[in-house]
Amino acid sequence: MMSLVVHLKTVAHLRGKGDRIAKVTFRGLPLCSRVAENCEEVAHFNETFRWPIASRLDENEMLEIQVYNYSKVFSNRLVGTFCMVLQKVAEEGHLELTDTLIDDNNTSIKTSVTIDIKYQQMDGTMGMWSDGEFLDVPDDRDGMFSFETDSLLSGQSHGSRTSPGRSLQGSIPTFRKAGRGVFSAMKLGKTKSSKDDHKRGDEPAVLVMEDLDKKAMRLAGMLEPDTISMASVTAVTTNVSNKRSKPDIKMEPSSGRPVDYQISITVIEARQLIGLNMDPVVCVEVGDDKKYTSMKESTNCPYYNEYFVFDFHVPPDVMFDKVIKLSVIHSKNLLRSGTLVGTFKMDVGTVYSQPEHQFYHKWAILSDPDDITAGCKGYVKCDIAVVGKGDNIKTPHKANETDEDDIEGNLLLPEGIPAERQWARFYIKIHRAEGLPKMNTSIMANVKKAFIGENRDLVDPYVQVQFSGQKGKTSVQKSSYEPIWNEQVIFTEQFPPLCKRIKVQIRDSDKVNDVAIGTHFIDLRKISNDGDKGFLPTLGPAWVNMYGSTRQYTLMDEHQDLNDGLGEGVSFRARLLISVAVEILDTTSPEIICSTEVQVEPVSNISESATGKMEEFFLFGSFLEATMIDRKIGDKPINFEITIGNYGNQIDGVSKSSSVKKKKKEGENEEEENELIQNSSEDEDEEDGDLTSVSSTPPMKPFTTDRNYFHLPYFEKKPCVYIKSWWQDQRRRLYNSNMMDKIADKLEEGLNDVQEIIKTEKAFPERRLRGVLEELSVGCSRYVTLANKDVNLAGRTKLDRERVKSSMREMDSMGQQAKQIRTQVKKNTVKDKLRLVQNFLQRLRFLADEPQHCIPDVFIWMMSNNKRIAYARIPSKDILYSMVDEETGKDCGKVKAVFLKLPGKKGFGPNGWTVQVKLELYLWLGLNKNRKDFLNGLPNGFEEIKAPKTGPGLQSVPPVTLIYNMKQVFQLRAHMYQARSLFAADSSGLSDPFARVFFSAQSQVTEVLNETLCPTWDQLLVFDDVELFGEASELRDDPPIIVVEFYDQDTVGKAEFIGRTFAKPTIKMCDEPYGPPRFPPQLEYYQIYRGNSTAGELLAAFELLQIPFDTEEIRRALIAVHDFAVPQIKIGQGGRADLPPLEGPTESERGPILPVPLGIRPVLSRYRIEVLFWGLRDLKRINLAQVDRPRVDIECAGRGVQSALIQNYKKNPNFSTLVKWFEVDLPENELLHPPLNIRVVDCRAFGRYILVGSHAVSTLRRFIYSPPDKSCNNWASAAKLMNGYMVLTNGCSHARSSPSYSSRTFSRPAGDIAVNLEAESPIRKMDTVVKLDAMSDAVVKVDMSEEESDKEKKKKKKKKKGGVEEEEETDERVLDWWSKYFASIETLKENLRAQEAAQAEAEEREDLEMVAEATDIRPEDLHLKGSKMKERFKEKKSFKDKKKSHAADGLEKRPLKARVDELMVYNKELEYEYGNFEDWLHTFNLYRGKAGDDDEHALDDDRIVGRFKGSLCMYKVPLSQEITREAGYDPNMGMFQSIPHNDPIRVLVRVFVVRATDLHPADINGKADPYVVIKLGKSEIKDKENYISKQLNPVFGKSFDIEATFPMESMLTVSVYDWDLVGTDDLIGETKIDLENRFYSKYRATCGIASNYSLHGYNIWRDPMKPSQILAKFCKEGKIDGPHYGPGGKVKVANRIFTGPTEIEDENGLKKQTEEHLALIVLNHWEEIPRVGCKLVPEHVETRPLLNLDKPGIEQGRIEMWVDMFPMDMPAPGPAIDISPRKPKRWLKGQQEDKQDTDVHYHSLTGEGNFNWRFVFPFDYLMAEEKIVISKKESMFSWDETEYKIPPRLTLQVWDADHFSADDFLGAIELDLNRFPRGAKTAKQCTLDMIRNEQELPTISIFKQKRVKGWWPFVARDENDEMELTGKVEAELHLVTAEEAEKCPVGLGRNEPDPLEKPNRPDTTFLWFLSPLKAIRYLVCNRYKWLIIKIVLALLLLIMIGLFLYSMPGYLVKKMLGA
Repeated sequence: MMSLVVHLKTVAHLRGKGDRIAKVTFRGLPLCSRVAENCEEVAHFNETFRWPIASRLDENEMLEIQVYNYSKVFSNRLVGTFCMVLQKVAEEGHLELTDTLIDDNNTSIKTSVTIDIKYQQMDGTMGMWSDGEFLDVPDDRDGMFSFETDSLLSGQSHGSRTSPGRSLQGSIPTFRKAGRGVFSAMKLGKTKSSKDDHKRGDEPAVLVMEDLDKKAMRLAGMLEPDTISMASVTAVTTNVSNKRSKPDIKMEPSSGRPVDYQISITVIEARQLIGLNMDPVVCVEVGDDKKYTSMKESTNCPYYNEYFVFDFHVPPDVMFDKVIKLSVIHSKNLLRSGTLVGTFKMDVGTVYSQPEHQFYHKWAILSDPDDITAGCKGYVKCDIAVVGKGDNIKTPHKANETDEDDIEGNLLLPEGIPAERQWARFYIKIHRAEGLPKMNTSIMANVKKAFIGENRDLVDPYVQVQFSGQKGKTSVQKSSYEPIWNEQVIFTEQFPPLCKRIKVQIRDSDKVNDVAIGTHFIDLRKISNDGDKGFLPTLGPAWVNMYGSTRQYTLMDEHQDLNDGLGEGVSFRARLLISVAVEILDTTSPEIICSTEVQVEPVSNISESATGKMEEFFLFGSFLEATMIDRKIGDKPINFEITIGNYGNQIDGVSKSSSVKKKKKEGENEEEENELIQNSSEDEDEEDGDLTSVSSTPPMKPFTTDRNYFHLPYFEKKPCVYIKSWWQDQRRRLYNSNMMDKIADKLEEGLNDVQEIIKTEKAFPERRLRGVLEELSVGCSRYVTLANKDVNLAGRTKLDRERVKSSMREMDSMGQQAKQIRTQVKKNTVKDKLRLVQNFLQRLRFLADEPQHCIPDVFIWMMSNNKRIAYARIPSKDILYSMVDEETGKDCGKVKAVFLKLPGKKGFGPNGWTVQVKLELYLWLGLNKNRKDFLNGLPNGFEEIKAPKTGPGLQSVPPVTLIYNMKQVFQLRAHMYQARSLFAADSSGLSDPFARVFFSAQSQVTEVLNETLCPTWDQLLVFDDVELFGEASELRDDPPIIVVEFYDQDTVGKAEFIGRTFAKPTIKMCDEPYGPPRFPPQLEYYQIYRGNSTAGELLAAFELLQIPFDTEEIRRALIAVHDFAVPQIKIGQGGRADLPPLEGPTESERGPILPVPLGIRPVLSRYRIEVLFWGLRDLKRINLAQVDRPRVDIECAGRGVQSALIQNYKKNPNFSTLVKWFEVDLPENELLHPPLNIRVVDCRAFGRYILVGSHAVSTLRRFIYSPPDKSCNNWASAAKLMNGYMVLTNGCSHARSSPSYSSRTFSRPAGDIAVNLEAESPIRKMDTVVKLDAMSDAVVKVDMSEEESDKEKKKKKKKKKGGVEEEEETDERVLDWWSKYFASIETLKENLRAQEAAQAEAEEREDLEMVAEATDIRPEDLHLKGSKMKERFKEKKSFKDKKKSHAADGLEKRPLKARVDELMVYNKELEYEYGNFEDWLHTFNLYRGKAGDDDEHALDDDRIVGRFKGSLCMYKVPLSQEITREAGYDPNMGMFQSIPHNDPIRVLVRVFVVRATDLHPADINGKADPYVVIKLGKSEIKDKENYISKQLNPVFGKSFDIEATFPMESMLTVSVYDWDLVGTDDLIGETKIDLENRFYSKYRATCGIASNYSLHGYNIWRDPMKPSQILAKFCKEGKIDGPHYGPGGKVKVANRIFTGPTEIEDENGLKKQTEEHLALIVLNHWEEIPRVGCKLVPEHVETRPLLNLDKPGIEQGRIEMWVDMFPMDMPAPGPAIDISPRKPKRWLKGQQEDKQDTDVHYHSLTGEGNFNWRFVFPFDYLMAEEKIVISKKESMFSWDETEYKIPPRLTLQVWDADHFSADDFLGAIELDLNRFPRGAKTAKQCTLDMIRNEQELPTISIFKQKRVKGWWPFVARDENDEMELTGKVEAELHLVTAEEAEKCPVGLGRNEPDPLEKPNRPDTTFLWFLSPLKAIRYLVCNRYKWLIIKIVLALLLLIMIGLFLYSMPGYLVKKMLGA
């Protein structure tokens, strides 16, 4: 094992006397020496440091030694640094030397250091490891450790270790053993004595900027230039700062604001309900809303298919906690409530967290809440979906569902929850509460005191717990602020529960109404872990803190919502001691309580120490700056109050709690001993035991900054506050969270960097991502190390222990995964890996959230005139101090910019966006005994002013004020270049924006630019004399932030706020040169926020330049400092000469405005922008007047062009001149291109212009034209121009090819490419992917490989053998359009399944690769090692396998289909698939009016006032000559060649509406009566008389013809209305289609191209143009050679040859020759044609969402339809194809009669009933959907009949007829006529197994067999819900069609015609009183014969015994007396 050993002997020539400490760093791993105490000149360290290393010592690696003056109170001061390159050591292995140190400015100082270095090569001596000072490493045969600190910057592979990067990271390496876990012990170097433990000797290396640049240079010199990217360097320095933490940008609270939600639930059916002869109803309950299905009579498997919708407008938290409850109720009617069969509960959040926010076709398991031992009570099949605003739900395609009978496989449970859930008890123990607020005013208290005579606490608290829809309450503790309950609330619920949160609320009991005091939610996911090493939910005993409204008591509390847990609490309310435990019940045990009622029981008290030891905490805060105080607050004095819990609260602040005082007394002795042991120099603890807290700053009058804001004059005097408080010491919990949070923050920052690099297209994003992953894995291993030492278990709860274990496991695995992913990051995989890493981020954030609180959050309140105005809430963990750096809170001991906000609902909306005040705040929270470090993080250069206090111990009192006597003067230059996509604040839809820049207490404004959303200010704002306090070097790393706010200037009134952003300036100190790489600064984009939503971006740069002082001034200042007066430093004359010069204002007309200087503003070059003006559409009225003569103005970067004027908008809204252009200077860098503005004005009389609307094209990139590359011979990727929009005609972009059909490639020497397509192949064709080079000579045969066809044949054979599923040949005559449609839907489903399977397979492959990489196997070897590898994956795969097998089953099960021609079913809008048909014509929405904000629900759609159609194309000038030379080039059209003319054109539009699904119910009964309305321009077609009654899934099957003139009438609206008998009809939803873009698109969306050409039948060709004509037209337009038809079924187009059939059959079956098939094949493969090819729109059905303006953003249903368009100047098309809904096939004519009975077989004595009875059921049946169609009136009041579709099920029941009481139900059987078991041949063979094993037995369908006879079992359920056989029935089923039935009619029962003979019934059927003996003989003898014989025998025996006993005594006497 190699190692480097450094022996540090002495450091000499030190100045002064003091304690010294040294830090030695090698490969980024710092080790600290002990403290050499009280040494003068020489410090003798005499210490050895050793680094075990895994890779060889590189000769340019460095060793760094830093020597510090050590201070216990302040941060250590650096004396000097010694760096050496280890070249000599690497060569010779040993070196001794003495050398001088260098200071900060790289000048050498006298101090010298003496060291001795050894480098131990690998020589196998393992003995050195067992020295005492080292780790005890367990013996290990491989003995290889590897050090994983491959830093960010070592751009090379693992092998080369470059050192400078090493020090960047300050990271600690982890030991990895091959194949073993991570080592726990991490203290390298001597184990320190406990006394030094509190030193923070190793501060993280602070990166100074110049070092960084040097390092970058040095590295770049060392590595090849391309292996280092600036990105990776800046990454580490994004927040170099040590003293400042990042501000939070988003201002407004997002939680607590109500949002729209819609929950839709479809109850399809129920199965296996337990009970006899039920009439089930399903009740659907969401929260408090209930809805019921209709009742189905006497069935255990009712079919409903009913759809319910619930609408809510509530905050998300409330929504997700609502419980969805499905219950089945038996025999409910108006009079009685019915009995509950079973229920199922789940919270809305669980549904929302599902993929697509929905469960589709899943079975809910019912259980009985009153009897938990009962087991499953049945299943309900349903769909549940939760839609929030803006969510779109992908509904899987609805078609006939047959494959979902597998109940167990489709349970309504989230992924990963077992099907068999057990019952469990949830115990929530409520112990006690503290710190409750006073709930009445003091007046009331006085009144009460006067009456009662005693002063009692005025609050009567109790605790209410809510979980999964149930509530439990503790008892009420009368008048107590510190109530003690010691009770537990017990819920019984299935585990794992489907409700995620338990709500615990303290309430105040009151006679009138109870109010909540505070609420806390317990998230079960955070207190349990479902992994294999997981644990059940457990919590506490721990204190939870509750927050809510402020503590002043008012009768009407405006923030009461906060106490109910809505929104962020603004003040501490109380804390509650609770614990949670879960016990899984064993339902078989006899003494179990069956009910799930909530119970409350008392529990025993818990000891004080159970929650941890009470410790004294110290909170210190210092206010460095208070600026941006809102002017509305007024100029009354302002002060700030800081509170933690109730400590520091002015209203009812607490002194030490009584319990602590008691403890203090008992514990004092031991504490003194501790003090002695610790040998502490300060006796703080004793004196300041009664230190008073100072919790608020002194009031101060604010000064004016500008017209919107004030500031407080905290210049050199900074007020401080400090609070002492007592809490249980549970810091470990927070430390744990902090470590994870820090890793997560670093990760988030890194990911943002990577995204930024990708977005701005800088080089090497993959490097930065590798660096991020490296940091992550190092962070994780460091976490494991630190968490491992976490062994002190006092006051630890079970949850603490389990959480540490599980988070260590998680972090360890995350670290491993990060390493693996790091090795896989390549340029092309960056984006995928980025997504993976984002999951890590979520996992980390989830892990870091600590469910058991301890220290409450800190609140900062701004008070004006003693009124609370605004607050900020800071989590206590963020400012908690720890000795270990990683554990310290991220804002502890740092200066943070904090923005205060308004409390509660006041903070919603615009009020919440204005900053109330911006504070620069320093906070520190820690144990009082650690408090000596609390000032370390402040900017240096201050002195403390203490509160006046007598007595000793003054030095330990914290300061009340800090006075800074060092200040630096700076000049800030803000280069404000431009902003884009700002918020529209005026009614014109534009804004008049200006920006205001705040820095420190100054602010400046840019000029106002009128009427724009994309202002280019190009202005430099200079802030002179900015005074900042603190040391220069610190300010350099830590500049304060700059706030930029944007406003809209209004002529009247105040400017309106648009948005805000933050920036950090680049800083130049006096001694630095102004030059690259940092200066001049680059323009950067800053995201602008308005509340939580983004509102544009700002392009700007900021630099802060230090102004040097005059020497004279400095001398005076120094004197002043030593006399302790505050210096007043002015800038001397020569002060500014050193700053880079400012250029004067350039353009005279801009007056005194300075432009952005040259080095910073972007480099420009000349571009030409061509504009295609097509037309304007749908312009709305402006100021009530119609737009008549509009014109479009285009403007970009100050230049522009105007369109021709449209003379009469009504007559023709298109422009007469199509193309115009202008030239403009734009930045070279495309990302900096300014937006292009499109404005439409209306020219009115007298030369007035009125703005109609405007549109800003924020990015011009997609319109940049790049000429096609001639050298590129691959046609597939050659870019070609369609309006300068790159169209990649890529052969493979669209292919939906299924993985199973392979295409083979042969080569052929010709120059053509042939594509051979077999027409009559028996299987369904998939598009085949053909990738070819343009010059290649491949023939692509799209054919099935032999194996495939073999398989198919075998399959066919198998089917024949099985014989059960005989395939019927599909008869051409029965095929109609619907056959085609249903076949296509099947295909769609199969494709989806195949995709899922492919995805699962890909994931699996990726997993295998990961493991492979981890174990170094090449993926090629996978097949060999596969079996071993797969073992590891078993668990992971099971779920994916399920998916795959599902898909595979789907493909296997299907019998081979008869060949049906298909169409494409898109489950989205057609334009979604084809890029909105904007291939050359773009649509720009014109906006006008003020933009809405989220809460007003104003979507931008309301602001659209019209649309501009046209396009843009930009390119650099001059353009090469090639393009303009092409044949037929029209110079007027510029880049827009071959574009059709835009004169009006007449078109026949044919709209086909197939059906609608999931409509939103419009009537009270939860249904709707939908009909279709079609509007196009002025014409409107209402199909009102054909409405479909009471249907939410209506099948319309209609086509409508409309004639229209484009462009006037081009927007087609298809709406679905609800028909009402009275009143107006309601709109359910509508969809709009822009027909014009479709009509002109090159994808040819006028009439979809079918897959086959036929002249007759269901697949008849619809287009008036035949395929050959279409092809000829295409070739002519695209200037392509062809088509040439050749012999043998070949056609050649361009250089491609296609082959296909050439014959066609007409109606009479005659064959004739045709070229149409060939032409059609080319059209179907048009995307393969070079240069002009693209995918043509196939024959299709599109699915469009229906929307309703009243419910914006939420789908109201979907409609399936398609549109054909035919120009009227062409031949007219044939009649529309018939898609009217299928008529069901009638089986028997007759009245619909559901129920028929036999006669009664009276007095059957044997249990046999003979009937010989005939039932006749006429019904209408839909073959394709396997459903019966019934039309009937719902109730007597219904207006008309409703059509239902139900599955064909026959129910046979047997009853016992009683004369006077209700009949008794004996048994039943239900047969699904499509698949039911064959009847048994004899009664004996008929058993229960026929029902039980239904799945295994062969089934038959009555529709195929037509006639069936046999025995079937009757079953019922006994008391234990077991099935039992209650009889058997022999029946014959015979199916005849209506026609056959008419030919040979039969009678019902035994009637004519064709009567049945009477059954043979035994003669006892006569009444008993006619022949009583006979009856008795039957009744008695048959049944009780043996019993009677037994009784007679017994009687005889008894008589004999009796006689014996009777005569015995007399007989004995006789004998004895011898008588």
